Amino acid sequence: MADIKFKTIIRDGIWDNNVVFAQMLALCPLLAVTSTATNGLGMGMASLAVMVTASLVVSMLRDFITKEVRLPVFVLLIATIVTLVEMIMNAWMHELHKVLGLFIPLIVTNCAILGRVESFASQQPLGKAVADGFFMGIGFTVALVAVGATREILGSGTLFANAPLLLGEAFSFMELTLIPEYGGFLLMILPPGAFIALGFILAGKRVIDAHIRRDEEDNLPPIPTPAKGHSH
Repeated sequence: MADIKFKTIIRDGIWDNNVVFAQMLALCPLLAVTSTATNGLGMGMASLAVMVTASLVVSMLRDFITKEVRLPVFVLLIATIVTLVEMIMNAWMHELHKVLGLFIPLIVTNCAILGRVESFASQQPLGKAVADGFFMGIGFTVALVAVGATREILGSGTLFANAPLLLGEAFSFMELTLIPEYGGFLLMILPPGAFIALGFILAGKRVIDAHIRRDEEDNLPPIPTPAKGHSH
């Protein structure tokens, strides 16, 4: 695989190749648990931990895992890591663990994690593999929080509701009431609201990408025109 710069890894993970906004993967947890930004942050943190650890382990063992058995081995490693993360969340973030429920074990089936482990971590040195797992996880967390925040603000006028209860007292500063005495827009809290929020965010990203492309094209140096030959 060609040498990849850390700048490219960061930009791909957060923006250009974002798990949700570019690859359209991991939509099941995105649509199911993002009724609030707090739930999205909790799910993102769990997925981030799995992505980083899986990339780390696979990169370390890439010379020992044969091509024929790589996929079953990768799935087994991811399942082991997810089990450990679930046990940690159950012990120290029990309320959040109860809210996210079945979707934590289902991280094992998240094709974004298996895909990055297969296409990147298994072919790259340790530092770049961990960086890719970290920034892909950050990008996924940003997507979860963005959809959750949009739904929560429009649905109930709050942001990061129940953060101290679900994430711990250290996160109490995040809990905000943005629209006092707001009756709420119930549709945004319900599952259809996730599709609506995701659609608007994707449309916004497309607009931003179009502006970025136009700016890059405008900044390109002009192509010199060849001088015409003189006739004798």
